Amino acid sequence: MVGIKDVAALAGVSTATVSRALNGNGQVSERARLKVLEAAKHLDFVPSFSASSLASGRNRNVGVVVPSVNRWYFSQIVDSVAASLLDAGYDLTLYNLSEGAEHRDRVLSEFLLRQRCDGVISVSLQLSKTELGQLLAVGKPIVGIGGPLPGADTISVNEFSIAQLATEHLVGLGHRRIAYIGGPEDAAKDFNISEGRRRGYEVAMEQAGIKIVPSWLAYAPFTIAGGYASAKQMLGYPRNRPTAVFCASDEMAIGTIVAARELGLRVPDALSVIGIDGHDLGEVFGLTTIAQFPELQGAHAVERMLELLVDDDDADARTNHTAHTEMIIRSSTSAPTDQLHG
Repeated sequence: MVGIKDVAALAGVSTATVSRALNGNGQVSERARLKVLEAAKHLDFVPSFSASSLASGRNRNVGVVVPSVNRWYFSQIVDSVAASLLDAGYDLTLYNLSEGAEHRDRVLSEFLLRQRCDGVISVSLQLSKTELGQLLAVGKPIVGIGGPLPGADTISVNEFSIAQLATEHLVGLGHRRIAYIGGPEDAAKDFNISEGRRRGYEVAMEQAGIKIVPSWLAYAPFTIAGGYASAKQMLGYPRNRPTAVFCASDEMAIGTIVAARELGLRVPDALSVIGIDGHDLGEVFGLTTIAQFPELQGAHAVERMLELLVDDDDADARTNHTAHTEMIIRSSTSAPTDQLHG
């Protein structure tokens, strides 16, 4: 079996130079690197990553922890992280916490501490002080997506600000009867996503001098079915019907559009609808949304993780990076009918 010594002999360099050239670690001249690559190709030599892991103390593997893989946002993050890690020569170990609290405890207290992962990317999980301390104590770099984690780098959107912006868009069109369909209360346990978006709606309404009608507030899972069920109930009473609905996710907004159509309400003539996410289906439904580009969040998280794996000494550099968002106006929002004919 061809080994690293054979490659070194053929290339006329040391085994250390072969290791650095093939692993990309350390200084190697371009001339030496090309000689090593040519020799390795000639001998059909495939480097052993298990051996290089022993030498470097690295597994070239990053653990990614997500609440679920069934949601569009999470799947977009995982796809992006996986592609970025693959480009960098790293494997991914996925930990799906959808099975409940006990499963989460085992993942965070046992699996991630077995030294099989060089670092951890946590997606939309607000780690407790104990959970975070366990990971930081063993020297694993941590990058979070979705909110601040003390001692770790994070990438997140400002939930309050984007919800306020979405509501202000409807107010700016002339709507005064604006409903809100938000996420379930238990979703607030991780970075208060639901609470932040609800508060953004409330503040925008308050600043516009618009009274919030209790019957125009609904809460449901962040799904098409959840938005559909809430909207069907909310819109079923003609006397007390809003002219616009702000949904805390695009999937909920799509469900709202479907419910409106079933009730004979034209969107946006009879009802304007706006969401948050930038979901792929948004363009199909003509949905106005505030896109948060989860694929960019995933790529940014990997970029930062790779930087930390090279130099994880600067604790003062830990910070929360605000992710890029953008309002995309489509055909699901317009001025209310009474104003159009005013």
